[in-house]
Amino acid sequence: MEHTVEISSLVYEGYGLGRLADGKAVFVPFVLPGEIVHIKIREERKHFAYGELISIVKESEDRISPRCKHFGQCGGCHYQHIPYDLQLRFKREIFIEQMRRMGGIEEPIVENIIPCDREWHYRNTLQFHLTSNGKLAFMNAAQVHPFKVEECFLGMEEISKIWPLLTFEKENEIHRVEIRQNETDEILLKLEGDQAAIPEIEITSSISTVHTSSNDQVVIAGDDHLILSLMDKEFHVSAGSFFQTNFIGAKVLVNTILKMADGLTGPLMDLYCGVGLFSSFLADSFDQIVGIEVSKSACADYAVNLDRYEHISLYEGTVERALPGINISPDCVVIDPPRKGMNRFAIDALVEKKPPVIIYVSCNPSTLARDVKRLMRSGYLLERSVLVDMFPQTYHIESVNFLTCK
Repeated sequence: MEHTVEISSLVYEGYGLGRLADGKAVFVPFVLPGEIVHIKIREERKHFAYGELISIVKESEDRISPRCKHFGQCGGCHYQHIPYDLQLRFKREIFIEQMRRMGGIEEPIVENIIPCDREWHYRNTLQFHLTSNGKLAFMNAAQVHPFKVEECFLGMEEISKIWPLLTFEKENEIHRVEIRQNETDEILLKLEGDQAAIPEIEITSSISTVHTSSNDQVVIAGDDHLILSLMDKEFHVSAGSFFQTNFIGAKVLVNTILKMADGLTGPLMDLYCGVGLFSSFLADSFDQIVGIEVSKSACADYAVNLDRYEHISLYEGTVERALPGINISPDCVVIDPPRKGMNRFAIDALVEKKPPVIIYVSCNPSTLARDVKRLMRSGYLLERSVLVDMFPQTYHIESVNFLTCK
């Protein structure tokens, strides 16, 4: 069924909010406030619906032409039709709305969002799917099926040179391809498949290549890791480990955390610590650091990256299982969970420690708001939030949040 609606505002996850004739909320991608658009309903639920943009009846004066030919088809970018300074304003407004509506904070203290120095070519990692005939692909905007990608302006320069050179056989078991680049233009290619058989690939450059399936990993060429540099430190990052995908934004995150932790001396806990990015920069300020991480490869990398320190320990496991058994009363806890945030058992274990300061790094304001609301019930106060634009052209909002115990 088709409708014509007016968009009143932008909301989280890249949607514009409109109302159908009966008053039901409808969420439409790739639009701007004030626009009147013609849509068809893609999915209808009891209290709201998702619409698909057909045409723009009345266009906003703020709308610009997207750079990429796939915009509107691809699920990777959501804001290419919006000038960058306006993207930043919308993200700050959306973050505040999430904290009010889901966190119950009437007047959140949110500093102006820190822009990225690069609006394009900022990602040090890109992930692709494959089409049935072996072509690199992205998922479409509805996240239903992959389409052949012909251009992308988000990957760093060397990634952008490499990915068009990759070709695969039409019938292969690879379901995901990941390309990671460091700041000296070295490349690590990870091929993920369901079978242990190593696929045949053709590439005109000599790069490190790793094939993974289930718990097996085979190095096809070069190394199984990259050395990623950030400020004055180097990080051993394996093919299966996470690292911040924007070097520029990662520096801002680190410096923001260092400012928030200034004057504290320890002990410190680094939850969801990954390969040790934050622990490395905090290590000289705290007399004891304890990291908790569930990823085996990230734990192995953490051990390498923090090996020179004797006052740092690492626990492999989930936060909710590992934290209760650690007999430490931390002065500060740094948290950087995945998009789903912390589960309630992890929060229960955290508040049991009663750290005076919590620094919560979040890539998802909705799960952040939920978790902050739970922490506030246990006596914590969200004093301020610093927003960092890690992902221009997308709806994603990174934040560093400073909480203290009442």
